[in-house]
Amino acid sequence: MRKKLLSEGSKEFKYEIREIVKKANQLKAMGLTIHWENIGDPIEKKCQLPAWIKDVMAGLVQQNQSYGYCPSKGILATREFLCTKNNALGGAQITPEDILFFNGLGDAIFTTYQLLDQTSRVIGPSPAYSTHSSAEAAHANTEPITYRLDPANHWYPDLEELENKVKYNPNIAGILIINPDNPTGMVYPLESLKKIIEIAKKYKVFVISDEIYNKIVYNGAKSYALAEYIEDVPGIAMKGLSKEVPWPGSRCGWLEFYNKDKDSEFSAFCSALDNAKMIEVCSTTLPQLALPLILGDSRYETHRANLNEQIGRRSALINQILSEVPELMFNPTYGAFYNSMIFKDGVLNNKQTLPIENPKIRAKVEEWSEGVSPDYRFVYYLLGATGICVVPISSFCSELQGFRVTILEEDEEELVKVFTSLRDAIRGYVS
Repeated sequence: MRKKLLSEGSKEFKYEIREIVKKANQLKAMGLTIHWENIGDPIEKKCQLPAWIKDVMAGLVQQNQSYGYCPSKGILATREFLCTKNNALGGAQITPEDILFFNGLGDAIFTTYQLLDQTSRVIGPSPAYSTHSSAEAAHANTEPITYRLDPANHWYPDLEELENKVKYNPNIAGILIINPDNPTGMVYPLESLKKIIEIAKKYKVFVISDEIYNKIVYNGAKSYALAEYIEDVPGIAMKGLSKEVPWPGSRCGWLEFYNKDKDSEFSAFCSALDNAKMIEVCSTTLPQLALPLILGDSRYETHRANLNEQIGRRSALINQILSEVPELMFNPTYGAFYNSMIFKDGVLNNKQTLPIENPKIRAKVEEWSEGVSPDYRFVYYLLGATGICVVPISSFCSELQGFRVTILEEDEEELVKVFTSLRDAIRGYVS
């Protein structure tokens, strides 16, 4: 080509959660049965939506308006419904003009970072969720900036490190919170959230709170929405239907803007997000029509509570199985549907293996394991030896060595079988 096509930031687009699928499918083609523990799709893991939700969808499919464009910001009645829910929390108040719909939260995340000035950075948690870290790094044409979640302290954020990084890096314009957290399953304590708001206020930065898992908490935990503690700091809450209903195929996410009137730069940024959606025309109509009918139904809270109870029970089963491995730094989960297991220092090396009977699979795993991070090596051998597909923690912008699993398998007998096999594979690998 006469000109360079790719930007420098394009190399930051990494999503190991799906990259590992390519390798797993290669082994599947060689006859290996795969147990997919890499991606958070409840439907793939046999979650069955109740008939009344399907009836809502069936009714909407018969309505002609479901097939047309909607307003660029989103359907007004749906935005009014969301305002009522938010304002009932008693914290930051919003109007329908403070809500903007996207085709999934991934669309919202990429657009948000894309419109930031290249020199304005958003610091996020590490281990980092790949969609955020990749999009933020790509917009800045460099590596992401992160603050540490501490596995030795329940995965809670290192707030001293966070403040120091914000204080001494004037390019940091925003702080990202993912609450409940992906990939760790940690739920931020209210005291930590309030401290982050203090930091944001002190250094005049805005806050982004990814709340896609906000309603998915269990085992006694409570997750706070940004509106409840943000006070007068400018901020954006990111929400969606994919995990909560769950309806990942809806690709329906939205932003809620708080305190636009408190800062002219932030207000202009929110307006630019609105304008970007107008250029795109609008987001998908059908899920927006369904949203108030599902979330506003009297049966919905019971439905969500039942799902949370099941996730909490599965979490306890995994805790029981994997906490028996002394080489792991293990934290129980209280939100979302993931757990991140960290190998203690010195446990992993570049010589460890697992027995793999199929010579073609063994050769492929050996090829993949050359020169990679130790946790990648473990993940590849685990995949080849057992068919269990997990994601290495170092792929989440972390120096830690470990792996992330999901807590989604509806068949508890299958879940126990898979995680017992995982436990035994770890023992064999590190012995």
